[in-house]
Amino acid sequence: MDVVVVESPTKAKTINKYLGDGYTVVSSYGHVRDLPEKDGSVRPDDDFAMIFEPLADRKVRLKEIAQALKGAKHLYLATDPDREGEAISWHLVAALGELKALKDVDIKRVVFHEITKKAVLEAMQKPRSLDEHLIDAYQARRALDYLVGFTLSPVLWRKLQGSRSAGRVQSVALRLVCEREAEIEAFVAREYWTVETDFLTPRSDRFTARLTHLDGAKLDRFDLNDEASAKRAVAAIEAGSFAIESVERRQAQRNPAAPFATATLQQEAARKLGMSAKQTMQVAQRLFEGIQIGGETTGLITYMRTDSVQLSGEAIAACRSMIGDRYGARYVPDQPRQYKTRTKNAQEAHEAIRPTDVRRAPQDVARYLPGEQLRLYELIWQRTVASQMASALLDRTTVDVMSSDRQVTLRATGSIVVFDGFLKLYQEGRDDPAKDDDDAERRLPEITRGEAADRQEVRPEQHFTEPPPRFSEASLVKRMEELGIGRPSTYASIISVLQDREYVELQSKRFVPLDRGRLVNGFLTAFFDRWVQTGFTASLEEELDQVAEGNRFWKEVLREFWSPFNQAVDEVKDKRVAEVIDALNQKLADQLFPEREDGRDRRSCPLCDDGTLSLKLGRFGAFVGCSNYPECRFTRPIGAKAMAEAEQAALAKDRLLGVDPSNQEEVWLKIGRFGPYVERGVDDERKRVSVPSGMEPDALTLESALALLALPREIRKHPESGSPILAGINRFGPYVQHEKTFVRLGEGDDVLTVGENRALALLAEGQNKRRPAQKVLRELGGHPEDGEPIQMFEGRFGPYVKHGKVNASLPRGTQPEELTLEQAVNLLAERAAKGPSKRKAGRAKASTGKTAAKPKAKPAAKKAANGSGKTAKAKTSKAAGKAKTAEAVSDKSTEQA
Repeated sequence: MDVVVVESPTKAKTINKYLGDGYTVVSSYGHVRDLPEKDGSVRPDDDFAMIFEPLADRKVRLKEIAQALKGAKHLYLATDPDREGEAISWHLVAALGELKALKDVDIKRVVFHEITKKAVLEAMQKPRSLDEHLIDAYQARRALDYLVGFTLSPVLWRKLQGSRSAGRVQSVALRLVCEREAEIEAFVAREYWTVETDFLTPRSDRFTARLTHLDGAKLDRFDLNDEASAKRAVAAIEAGSFAIESVERRQAQRNPAAPFATATLQQEAARKLGMSAKQTMQVAQRLFEGIQIGGETTGLITYMRTDSVQLSGEAIAACRSMIGDRYGARYVPDQPRQYKTRTKNAQEAHEAIRPTDVRRAPQDVARYLPGEQLRLYELIWQRTVASQMASALLDRTTVDVMSSDRQVTLRATGSIVVFDGFLKLYQEGRDDPAKDDDDAERRLPEITRGEAADRQEVRPEQHFTEPPPRFSEASLVKRMEELGIGRPSTYASIISVLQDREYVELQSKRFVPLDRGRLVNGFLTAFFDRWVQTGFTASLEEELDQVAEGNRFWKEVLREFWSPFNQAVDEVKDKRVAEVIDALNQKLADQLFPEREDGRDRRSCPLCDDGTLSLKLGRFGAFVGCSNYPECRFTRPIGAKAMAEAEQAALAKDRLLGVDPSNQEEVWLKIGRFGPYVERGVDDERKRVSVPSGMEPDALTLESALALLALPREIRKHPESGSPILAGINRFGPYVQHEKTFVRLGEGDDVLTVGENRALALLAEGQNKRRPAQKVLRELGGHPEDGEPIQMFEGRFGPYVKHGKVNASLPRGTQPEELTLEQAVNLLAERAAKGPSKRKAGRAKASTGKTAAKPKAKPAAKKAANGSGKTAKAKTSKAAGKAKTAEAVSDKSTEQA
C-alpha cells in the first residue's frame, strides 16, 4: 500500500477514488511545522540557523500519516503545486523523519494542476524529487519575514505607543495607501471649460461637436480656464458660419484580455462581483477542490495560485472547438492566441486559471454550486473562452467642422461595433466604472466633406480637475503586481492584515489610511525608509526568485539584508521618544498641522500665547496637544477637520442660557471635546445632553435646552404593541425607539419635533434592514445531555456550531461536511468551559452597572505580593512583550508565497 499526502481532506477523498485500493490518501491540513513565535527561532549569529517545530494542532495529523506509512513502500508528496506546497512537502519529510516513519520508504513529489482523474493519474506517472531551490527560496522568505517582524515591531511599540506591527511587504502596501492619500490632500483643483455645439446637416441630421481650435490655434486643456475665456469662445462660434472640413473613417481592432492569473482574478472579481481578494481565493479553492457531479467529485478549475497566463495546447483546442460550435466559425481566430506573462518577477510554470473542461458551461453546473461559487466559475469560464475568440472590429469616424474664416474648429467623433467578436461573451472591467468605454453604438449621421453645417445651440460647460482616486482592493492589487511587491497568493492576507491592525479602512470600497496607519507609515519612512521603498522590496523579490532558480545562495541574500537593517534598528533603539516625535512632527506636518485660513502659524496654540502644538502619544492613541501642558490643556484629534472643530470649540466661551423654573438650577451651553452640549445641575445630579448637529449652538435658547434635557420624550404608543415610541439622543446621535429597536434620525429630522407618522416609518424601515435569519448549513443531531438540536451555521468568520446560547467555531482546516456530532459536542463543551467572551462580559457588566467585589487577599498572599512587587511587575511586562511579539508574526502567512 503506497501513501499519498495532500493538503486538503476534500482532495484526499477525491484523489483516493481516482487512485483506487493500492493507495492510502491522507491530508496534512496545510503546514505541519513553522518557526515558533518567540525570539531565537532564526539565529543570524549562527549563520541564520532556523528552528522549526511541529504545530500543536498538526501533531495528531503527523502521527496519523506515520501510522499510514507502516509497511508502505512509497510516499508521494502531492501538496499544492507552488512554492508553499513545496515547503509543506519538505516539512513533512523532516517531521516524519523525526518520528522515524520513513525507514525504507521511497519519497517522491507529484503535483496536480487540476483535480480530475486524468490529471491525477498522469501526474502519478511523472514523480520527481523535492526541488531544493524552491525550498531554499521559501526558507529565505520565511527568515526575512520573521526577522523583520521580530526586530522592527518591538521598536515600533516602544517608540510609537498604540502601534501594532510592521511587516516586510505589509508596510510597503501601507505606504502606497498613505502616499496616495497625501497626493489627494495636496491636490489643488484647476478650473477649465469645454464648449460643445450642435450642428445640422443639409439632410437635417443632428450631431454634436466639441471646440478644439480657437483663433487658428489648437486648444490645450487649460486654455479656457475661466468663464470669461469660455464666453469669448462662444462668441467666436456664434459669429461664424461652418462647413465640414474633413471626414476620416478607419477600422479599429480590439483584442481580448489574457486568461486569469491570481492577481487579475482578484482584480476582476472585485470589480464585477464585489468580492474581496480573500473571499475570491476561498471560493476559488472550493472550485479547485471540486464538487459532486454524477456521483464523482470533480475539480472545476485549475490551480488558482499562479502568475501564468498560458493555456495548454489541449485547453486551447477545446476552446476553439467549443467557440465554433456555439458561436460559429467567424468567432474563431485564424491562429490560436498565445499570451505572455507581463507580471514583474513572474514565477511558477503553471497554466492560467481556467475551467478543467471548457465544455462544462456555467449553466451546466448551476444546480450544483452556491451563488458565489457559480458567479466566480462563470467569470473564469467566460474569460478563458473569450481569450481564444476573434477580435472585435469597430468603425471609428472623426469629423472636423471649420468656420469660414478658418479660425474656429470643432470635432465630432463616433464609433460603431461592426463585429462584436469576443465582446459577445465578455468585456474586461475597469477600476473606475464611470470611465468604462460604452460599447453601445455611437453613430454619426451621413456626413460629406465640404457640405454646410448649420450651427445650433452652443453650450459652455465648467469642469474641475479631480485628484487621483483612492485605491480600491482591485487597483491596490494591480499596483502591487505592477511594482513586483509580494506574491499574488499573499495579496489577500496583506490587505486583511492592514485592516485588522486598524491601519486602513474601506470607505465606499476605497482604502483610507487611519491615523494609526499614517503614524506608523510616518515612523517607518522617517527611520527605515530604505526598507519600505517599493523599489527595494521589488528588488528583494527578484533576488528570492534568483534563489528559486538556483542562481543565488539563500543565506547570501539574508546576510546582505540583515547587516544594514540590524544596524539601522540599533540606531533607532537609542533614540529618545522626543526625537521620534520631532521627526514625526516634520514628516506629517501637513496632516498634523494643516494651514489655517487666517494665515497664522500652523503650530501655534489657539488658547495660549506662547504654546506650540505637537504630536502627543496617549493611552488611547495619538493626538495633538500644547507644549505648555499642564498650564494649557488644549488638545485635539489629528486632521484638518478635527483642527477646525477643536479650535472653534476652544475659542468659544461657555454661555449661561438661564434657570430651569422647575428646580431653579442653572442651564449652561458648553463646548466639550466632542462638540457642544447643554448641562444642568452639579456633581451627581448633573445632566448633560449633546446638541444635535442640525442645531446652531449660537441660536440655542433656554426653552430648546430644557427640551433637550427632558429627552427621551414619548411620541405616542405603538398601535400594535401598546409600548411607547420614544425620541432621544445617545452617543450615536438622535434616534427613535420602540422596545429594543433603535433607528437613527435622518438629516432633516428634528429630535424635538419628529412626529408619530415619521417615527413609525423610520421604525418600519429599521425592521426591514435587520439582518435576515442565518441559514442552517447542517443539522448534526440532538445534544446527548438535553436532546436540544446542535446546528451548523455559516458565520462572518467561518462555519460554527450552536447549541442553545453557546456558539463554537470550527477549528482551522476542519471541513464543515465532515464534522461529526461527537466532535461538535466536544467543541461546544470546550467553548462553554472558557466562559463568556470579553464582549458579552462587557455587556453584562454594563447592564448591571456594577463590578463584582474582589475577594480580600489572605494575609500571607498579601505579604507575598508586597514583597515581590517588582518581580511580579517585571514578569507582567515580560509577558506583555511576548504577547506583542507573537502578534507581530500572527499573520505570518502575509509575507509567505
